[in-house]
Amino acid sequence: MADTPYAPSRIRALPSWLLGRAAARGHRLVAEALATEGMRMMHHAVLSAVAELGPVSQAELGRTVGIDPKDMVAIVNDLQRDGLVTRTPDPKDRRKNAVEISAEGERRLRRTQRLGDTANAELTAALSEEERAQLIALLTRIVDLGE
Repeated sequence: MADTPYAPSRIRALPSWLLGRAAARGHRLVAEALATEGMRMMHHAVLSAVAELGPVSQAELGRTVGIDPKDMVAIVNDLQRDGLVTRTPDPKDRRKNAVEISAEGERRLRRTQRLGDTANAELTAALSEEERAQLIALLTRIVDLGE
């Protein structure tokens, strides 16, 4: 926590502060891992969503992932430029684009998923397998309650 600004001991013991620090470390580890494949986190999230939902309209993709439409256009443009997705007129509505993962996108996604898994293993390296499972279960309860 060398980069972390000073926080009083009472604050450092709060779950909200600890979760924020853990999230920041996890974000950094995953971002660094994905960067080795030339992938940014939002691009990875969109590529993962396309793989799971596709073919999907660009508008629906943006709503589902919670990305502003202008940002979604730029991300899909980047993914298409890199040959990771295809964008074709949606057969249901020709005014919309349907986005689908390409074969290269599937290969890249498998590699980036492995990198993300490795980064998350590094994040939780101080925990046993049982403790990791417990952490995920507890965090899921916290997240579910807030949503």
